[in-house]
Amino acid sequence: MDNLPYYTKQQLALRNGQDKPQVWIAYKGKIYDVTESRLWRNGKHYEHWAGQDLTEELADAPHTEIVFEKFVVIGLLQ
Repeated sequence: MDNLPYYTKQQLALRNGQDKPQVWIAYKGKIYDVTESRLWRNGKHYEHWAGQDLTEELADAPHTEIVFEKFVVIGLLQ
């Protein structure tokens, strides 16, 4: 994981499913590509928006961080 690229919050924000086709989210410093997930169509998952760090928001989610295991870590949040 040490060789992953770093992305700024501004770069992450562009991968919101609207500005660019990629749908990325960050959690605990890791950036995940959720583009192929049907639950993240158009960059939205319930009240959560892609292109953001969702670390704090997960505390209110009905699931645990295990959901991230099925997604590829594509970078680290700077």
